[in-house]
Amino acid sequence: MKLVDHTRASLIDYVTAQCAHVVPDGREAAFRATIEAHFDEALARLHRCINGCAPWRPDAFNVLQSSQHCIFLYYLSNTIWTRSGDTAAPTRLFLMNKAFNGIDLFYEIAMPEVFYIGHSVGIVLAKATYGNHLVLYQGVTVGRHKTDIPAIGERVVLYPQSSVIGRAVVEDGAVLSQGVKAINRRVPKDQVAFAGPDGGLTFKPNPPDLIGEYFRL
Repeated sequence: MKLVDHTRASLIDYVTAQCAHVVPDGREAAFRATIEAHFDEALARLHRCINGCAPWRPDAFNVLQSSQHCIFLYYLSNTIWTRSGDTAAPTRLFLMNKAFNGIDLFYEIAMPEVFYIGHSVGIVLAKATYGNHLVLYQGVTVGRHKTDIPAIGERVVLYPQSSVIGRAVVEDGAVLSQGVKAINRRVPKDQVAFAGPDGGLTFKPNPPDLIGEYFRL
């Protein structure tokens, strides 16, 4: 994959410098060594994601494209934690993502192989089940309640300020329209959820070509 305006070494330097800005604890050398050891695997994961997202040019990573940067920092943090159990570098990457992109996405969360972020600001994602080809917009919240954990299927679109909370289930191909709160509720397959009377939800069929705007399927 082409790194726009960067080499492998310069991009590692760039991420290290970003970390030093957000967490200025003098441990840049240790951080750099850790991310370098897992950099290629994280970049390969990002490559699959970018190539699956229709709005993005295939085979090219631009670190100044904020959504790509956001997803890369997550993949890097998750890869390091998964492969090594290290938490120091993943925690710093998590804090960097909050500082630069306004997203709360912990490194232990299992995100899908391909997902698209329209705007990252205000997104909060708890540990839940996330299906492949997920679309996220600003202000989206996925939250658990005690032992109740949401489940989100494949090809789901969560529009701005929507929420999936508690034991909610969003089935494959479903869409939450702007501001909709699915709290302990089920959103049926291939349906668009709208806010209904008395805090309920109403549904209409999902436009069949919607997901093609986001992904190369």
